[in-house]
Amino acid sequence: MSFIKVENLSAKYNTSKGSVHALDDVSFFLEGGESVGIAGESACGKTTLGLSMIRMIPGGKIVSGKIIFEEKSILDLTESEFDKNYRWKKIAMVFQGAMNSLDPVFTIKEQFVEVLRQHNYKGDFDKLISDAVASVSLDESVLKKYPHELSGGMKQRIVIAMALLLKPKFVIADEPTTALDVLVQAQIINLLKKLKKSGMSIMLISHDLAIISEVAEKIGIMYAGQLVEFGKSDDIFKNPKHPYTQGLLESIPTLRENKKPKFIKGVPPNLAEPQSGCRFIERCPLAMEKCKKEPPKFKTDSGYVMCWLYE
Repeated sequence: MSFIKVENLSAKYNTSKGSVHALDDVSFFLEGGESVGIAGESACGKTTLGLSMIRMIPGGKIVSGKIIFEEKSILDLTESEFDKNYRWKKIAMVFQGAMNSLDPVFTIKEQFVEVLRQHNYKGDFDKLISDAVASVSLDESVLKKYPHELSGGMKQRIVIAMALLLKPKFVIADEPTTALDVLVQAQIINLLKKLKKSGMSIMLISHDLAIISEVAEKIGIMYAGQLVEFGKSDDIFKNPKHPYTQGLLESIPTLRENKKPKFIKGVPPNLAEPQSGCRFIERCPLAMEKCKKEPPKFKTDSGYVMCWLYE
């Protein structure tokens, strides 16, 4: 029984220049306690996938597909049902750059209290807030402080604590280490690993494969709105199938003198005018005539790959 199963999920944004197809036929699954890392270049659909899981896509909408959470199809629920029973309570999200959204004129505790009031929480506020702050390894003294008195790493842990406030089972973390120095990044990664040990499942969205490898058992590689490869982390790192995945891994800098990082030539396609066939065809060193047709999902040892090379 899958904990989360996403089937053929598609989403789009309506803009003045037409529809932008940010997600196209995305599928993956997680068992209970498993975590997934979503990697890819900027504007490939990673954040939209996270927002779709929590049904919050500003200016956009889910157009087809299913999201099954604990055997329940959450896209079939009304907005009020989902908000009352799932959003923040079972599925929560740490938004990209969320630490910059803390209100500068209220103390940290006042901001926690406001969150609980918004959700009509009837229990012991102090106990719940103390538990949330402790879960991210912060002292309760931070509750009396204002955001400007905290470091970047502390603010990031505060917004993670806010996402954990109602004890969700699945947390989406969108670029939680962006704009933090390497030592603070390590603290945030260790925190996510600690939350995983407590039984929580995490979707870690990042362009940094090294960070994803520390947290996730499974990895999905996104390109131009599609999940072009999905599987266990070990399989993706040791035996990447898709030429795009191979290119991403080869672009990671190493300390070996004889191995210089490569880069993927060209730019991703315009999602307002998605091309037919494989979307990586213009940048792929292994492209062939057949790539002009849309590749299906070919089964691999632990997932799938969208590439005609594995027909």
